[in-house]
Amino acid sequence: MHNPTGACLTVAHVDLNLLVALDALLEENSVTAAADRLNLSPPAMSRTLARIRRATGDDILVRAGRTMVPTPRALELREETRDLVRRATAVLTPVRRLDLAALNRHFTVRGHDALLAALAAPLIARVGATAPNIHLSLLAESAADQPDLARGQVDLEIGADEPGRPEISSEVVGADRLVLALRRGHPLAKGRVGLDRLVRMTFVTVSRRGRLHNAIDDALAERGLRRRVIASLPTSAAALDVVSRSDAVAVVAERVCRPASARLGLVTRRLPLELPPTRVVLTWHHRHDSDPAHAWLRGQVRDVLREATDGTA
Repeated sequence: MHNPTGACLTVAHVDLNLLVALDALLEENSVTAAADRLNLSPPAMSRTLARIRRATGDDILVRAGRTMVPTPRALELREETRDLVRRATAVLTPVRRLDLAALNRHFTVRGHDALLAALAAPLIARVGATAPNIHLSLLAESAADQPDLARGQVDLEIGADEPGRPEISSEVVGADRLVLALRRGHPLAKGRVGLDRLVRMTFVTVSRRGRLHNAIDDALAERGLRRRVIASLPTSAAALDVVSRSDAVAVVAERVCRPASARLGLVTRRLPLELPPTRVVLTWHHRHDSDPAHAWLRGQVRDVLREATDGTA
């Protein structure tokens, strides 16, 4: 092919699969993890990495001890590759009308136990009434942060923190105030709880990592005060159960924990500390941004959680 100036133009044949593989490799920094994400065998991914190295003239990933690290050239390519894959996916994905009655999908949702408790019954009812062939797996938070959204093992995560990775999308859908929960017959249950009464109480904390210290301790330390924490529990439900059967108290989200507190006969009191409300954040991998089925599910979860909290986003 020649242009009007007589200069010869060469049309390059680019394998877009290499871009997809390169994006996975640069995100995972692991041949095995990238292979798992793309449903390939590790040997097949190793061969693909060899092709990428030949195409780019760069090693892309190199061994550093027991792990692999990206080369400087790979770091330069990371954002551009991610953007190219995203744009190519959008171009090659047809816009289709979502047929909820015929949709057959399995979604995995993971989140904080109090949020899942508020979400489960209304979400299952909504999905069952509109999309009866959708199946849901609701999972508790794990003790350690795992890149399960990126690997496709979790479709939607619900928590209090916004993601720190650029490939993870997020939306703040609500907020909830923190309150003190204690049994009705607790010696300090009557009347307003001031700082002097607060530091006389015995606390259990809610932490999936077993932490005994949190923002309440920081706020007390600023005032030269300290509370007594005797144990941490992995879920709000477990903490509230301990509170119902002892003189221990816990700090929990007011609205999402209200049903559990009521069932256990607990009372709640305002904290004598100015603490920011706990936000409710949905997170998902950006590859689902334009997926109509995933967007529909996010909308259902968003609506339920806004009803369960104050809806402040």
